[in-house]
Amino acid sequence: MNNKHTESEPVHRSQWVSQFIDIFQRLNKNNLHLLLEATYHVDIHFEDPLHKVDGLENLHQYFEKLYANIITCHFDIHQSFEQGNQAALYWTMTYQHPKLKSGEKIVVSGHSYLVSFEDKVITHRDYFDVGSMLYEHLPLIGYGISWIKKKATS
Repeated sequence: MNNKHTESEPVHRSQWVSQFIDIFQRLNKNNLHLLLEATYHVDIHFEDPLHKVDGLENLHQYFEKLYANIITCHFDIHQSFEQGNQAALYWTMTYQHPKLKSGEKIVVSGHSYLVSFEDKVITHRDYFDVGSMLYEHLPLIGYGISWIKKKATS
């Protein structure tokens, strides 16, 4: 089953993908444990450009650390594609962190590759630009990255 979502089309998703999207759009530091258990298999393998994590308890600890100092974080999922027990989700994350960009909102685009087993996500791999998420918003490093980008495009 292939699903591509655009604003004008109805979306027909499998139960596990619908549940994942619903939960990720509600995820926050106060409900991490409940929502992660509902979404992920106990043997989850999670990977993003910064970390690799195996097991549900380790994933919970990783997310707890990520969300500890976050002011707000929201995922807007724009498109999803499915085939069998695999899915790809395309999203925009908007978040605020007090130590990045003076606490202003930061917007990052990315996508996730998911594999399900027993109607729970057992593999989750995120792809996004770490520079636009983090490095560009640090005082000294951000200036350096901006300078490099200008030089590369001129």
